[in-house]
Amino acid sequence: MCGFIGFLGGNIPDNVAGRESLLRRMADAIAHRGPDYGGYWCDVDQNIGLGHRRLSVIDPSPAGHQPMRSSSDRYVIAFNGEIYNHLSLRKILEDCGQAPVWNGHSDTETLLAE
Repeated sequence: MCGFIGFLGGNIPDNVAGRESLLRRMADAIAHRGPDYGGYWCDVDQNIGLGHRRLSVIDPSPAGHQPMRSSSDRYVIAFNGEIYNHLSLRKILEDCGQAPVWNGHSDTETLLAE
């Protein structure tokens, strides 16, 4: 099972390095939840941080790493779940011309499609 951490507001270090260090330490504390990869994302201006520990199931490649950004960079997600019909959802998006350029085969990437 994957694990994710984060913060929104609060008494967080003022600099980027401090926030990234905090996210890294938080993610490392739950490394047992996802031994395959650990990543983090931070928006300093909005005082938001996300971290994710990954247990790779569907797409073990780096294209499935999280937190993941949408193709437009508008959205960021840390997701723990499985979308069983994500391949058929991709096909629907492709058939109606709404699919982004896919980077991998992750259901999380399908979820982020705009």
